[in-house]
Amino acid sequence: MENRTKKNTEILNDLIEINNDRIEGYSKAIELLDPAADIDLNSLFEKYIQQSQQFKSELTPLVFKEGENPEEGTRVTGKLFRMWMDLKNTLAGRDRKSILESCERGEDAFKRVYENAWTDAEGLDADVLSMIQSQAELQLAAHDEVKALRDEAE
Repeated sequence: MENRTKKNTEILNDLIEINNDRIEGYSKAIELLDPAADIDLNSLFEKYIQQSQQFKSELTPLVFKEGENPEEGTRVTGKLFRMWMDLKNTLAGRDRKSILESCERGEDAFKRVYENAWTDAEGLDADVLSMIQSQAELQLAAHDEVKALRDEAE
């Protein structure tokens, strides 16, 4: 039972951590936007920040329920990615397409973590699995929207 609790906590904390990364990533992307030209992206990215905050608010009580503390940080890979975003945008400029490409890569990483959670989640309750699936579906829609905007960008 203790191993199951540890595994469940690891899965839930991985999901919280990737949501922390997503919040930080979109916050960084907003900083890089042209405030006059990219009002639409600013609103969209704010929406995804709020979405990840909502996801975290659903996941956090489940970690406490397991008797553990929820993850408050971000992944090392997420930190490195944001540093790379800064460098890339310094060298290549802060154009819409580059920012959207970076956001799409972040959404790809998010999707992988949720897929791994789903694969490893054999010990989680059905209602928790349902919540994870629902979050993954909302994120996939976000990914597809970012990808479509990237494809449209010049």
